[in-house]
Amino acid sequence: MTHEELKSAALARADVRAEYDALAPEFELLRRMLQARKQAGLTQEEVAERMGTKRSTVARLESTLATGQHSPSIAISQKYAKAVGRKLEIRFVRE
Repeated sequence: MTHEELKSAALARADVRAEYDALAPEFELLRRMLQARKQAGLTQEEVAERMGTKRSTVARLESTLATGQHSPSIAISQKYAKAVGRKLEIRFVRE
């Protein structure tokens, strides 16, 4: 069974789909953070230096978002955004 087949089968279950959908904001934040870092041409080490922290902290930030175990604070997100040459923007949109 391929990864896509396994994912499709799992998401066919309502309980799994609900949990997966609940993590969508974290996955979107991670995708945007990684995209911004890549566009800036920076490594985790370089982002960490600009944030005044260690590479392991940036790695942990990115990996915990991928697992949904942690949501970074606004302050940390702002520091990350500044380190990659961006500005954090938070909006409320209608559902």
